[in-house]
Amino acid sequence: MDKFQKKVLKQFPNAYVESSTEGIRIINNDEFIAKEFYMPITHCEDDAWEYAAMACKLTQNFNRAHPLRMDLTDIESKLARINRRKKKGRRVK
Repeated sequence: MDKFQKKVLKQFPNAYVESSTEGIRIINNDEFIAKEFYMPITHCEDDAWEYAAMACKLTQNFNRAHPLRMDLTDIESKLARINRRKKKGRRVK
């Protein structure tokens, strides 16, 4: 098992290799993992795992930085904590 296969199986434990006349691709729950990134179907199993790992990495990066996925409650609580510390510092002087 190579590193790309481990990365994909860590995120998609039910992923498997599907071979057809078009080529080899990695499938999870009847869906081609690298489809939304327009990764090609390959004839090499190692390349298929590499494309799937790349798709997992890109998905994670998009989800981390996408503005609709960001939750402002963390930022608001952080600012409230900072403001409380500032107010305490003023009282001590």
